Amino acid sequence: MDLSGVLCLILIFIITSILFRSRWKVRGRLPPGPMPLPFIGNMHQVQMNDLIKSLVELSKKYGPMYTFYLGSRPTVVMCGYEILKEALIDHAEEFSGRGEFPAVQQYSKGNGIVYGTGERWRQLRRFAIHTLKNFGMGKRSLEERVKEEAQYLIAEFRKSEGKPLDPTFGFSSAGSNIICSLVFGDRFDYRDEEFMNLLYLINNSWHLMSSTWGQLLFVFPKIMRYIPGPHKKIYKNYVKLGLFVAKRLRMNKETLDPNNLRDFIDCFLIKIEQEKKNPNSHFNYETMLKTTVNIFFAGTETVGSTLRYGFLIMLKHPEVREKVQEEIDRVIGRDRSPCMDDRSKMPYTEAVIYEIQRYADIVPMSVPHTVTRDITFHGYDLPEGLNIMPLICTSQYDSTKFKNPHCFDPTHFLDENGLFKKNEAFMAFSAGKRICLGEGLAQMELFIFFTTILQNLTPQPLLDPKDIDITPESSGLGNIPRPYKMCLVPR
Repeated sequence: MDLSGVLCLILIFIITSILFRSRWKVRGRLPPGPMPLPFIGNMHQVQMNDLIKSLVELSKKYGPMYTFYLGSRPTVVMCGYEILKEALIDHAEEFSGRGEFPAVQQYSKGNGIVYGTGERWRQLRRFAIHTLKNFGMGKRSLEERVKEEAQYLIAEFRKSEGKPLDPTFGFSSAGSNIICSLVFGDRFDYRDEEFMNLLYLINNSWHLMSSTWGQLLFVFPKIMRYIPGPHKKIYKNYVKLGLFVAKRLRMNKETLDPNNLRDFIDCFLIKIEQEKKNPNSHFNYETMLKTTVNIFFAGTETVGSTLRYGFLIMLKHPEVREKVQEEIDRVIGRDRSPCMDDRSKMPYTEAVIYEIQRYADIVPMSVPHTVTRDITFHGYDLPEGLNIMPLICTSQYDSTKFKNPHCFDPTHFLDENGLFKKNEAFMAFSAGKRICLGEGLAQMELFIFFTTILQNLTPQPLLDPKDIDITPESSGLGNIPRPYKMCLVPR
C-alpha cells in the first residue's frame, strides 16, 4: 500500500472515531473524557484485570465526572463523595435506573429486585422490604436466629482443632443460612452436599464476574456470548441456582397454608394469588423466581466476603484484633453470647467492623445505574437511558472524608473521645433509592458473627503479619480477597 492509501485509512479512522464519539451528543452534551476508538471504545486505556483502579486514575485527569466508552456504550463515570451524594441521594429518582450488567441479565432478563427497573422494580422492592420485616428483619426475633447461627459457625470452626483451615465456606454458610431461614423457612447443615454446591456456584460466579473474563463480558456482551471461556459458567451457575430455587417454590406451593405463612416464598405465592386477575400485575412465577435468586445470591456472598476479608485484615493487624478481644471481654465476657444491645457499648469493635467494610469495599463500583429521564447535571445534558457508573469506592476512599484512606485505620470511625462516629462518605451498601435493602440485617450479622468468633477463638496467621497481602486478588464487580488459611485457636 502506498503512502496515499495509508493516509486515506488514517483519515477514515479519525472520521469514524469522531462520528462514534459524537453519536450520543446529538441527544445530550456529555462530560468530556478520553477519546474512544471504534468498537473498543476506551478499553485500550485501562487494565482489564484492574478496571476500577484504571477508572479512578482517569478521573485524576478528566475530573470527578467524565464520559467513558465501554465498547460502543457511552457511560458517565462518577467519582468522589460529593458528586456521588448529589447524584444518588439529592437526585435519587433521576439516577435510580438499573444499568446494563450482562453477566446477570442474560439470566434475569431485567426481572427481579436487583436487576429490574421501573414500576416493576419499585413494587418488588416495597413488597420485599415489607415481607422481610414481617419475618423479623431488623427485629429481635431475627437476632435470635443470627445468634443461633453464630454458635453453629463456632462449632464448625472448632472441628479444625486449631489446624489451618480455609474459612471461605464457613463464612458463606453462616451468612447464607440467615437468608435461607427468611426466604426458604429453614437452614442447612454446613456439610449438606446440595448446600455446599450452591455456595460453590455463588462463590464461583462472584469470582468470575470480578475476573478479566467477567470484565470482558461486561464490556463486550454481544461478542463474548459467542467466545468460549470461563465467563460462560456465570450463566450456567445462575441456571443451576434457578433450578434449586424452582424446586423450593414447588415445595412451598404444594404445602402452602394461607393461615400459616412460613417464609418469603409463601408470601409471594399469596401475592400472586391476590393479583391473578390483574393483567398488569408484576407478581408472577417468573418474577418470584428471579427475585428469590437475587436475594439468595446477594445475602450469601456479601456477608461471607466481608467476613473473609475482615479476618484476613485481623491476621495482618493482630494489635487491632487484641483490642477488639479486650473490649469483648470487658463488655460481654465469656459466659454469654454477644447481642445487638452490646454494640452501643463497644465503640472500638463497631469502628473496626465499619472500617473493614470501608477498606474491603466489597462492591467498589456498585451495580451500574441509568438515568431515568433527561436531566441537566453539573452543566451537562444527560439523556434518559444513559449508563452511569458510580464508583462507590471513591467515596469510601475519599481523602477529604478519611484522613488515611488507603490504610486500614479504625479511627476513621472514632471521635476524639474514642466514641463511635458515623461518616457520611461510608457507602458500602450504595446510596439513594438503590441502597441495599438488607443493610440492617448485614450489619447485625457482621457484628454478631465477628464478636462471637473473637469471643471464643483467636485467629493465628500462617505467615508473618508483615508478609500478609490484604490488597484484592482481583477488582471488578467485587473486590476479591486473596485466598488464605488461618488457625483458629480456642481462647
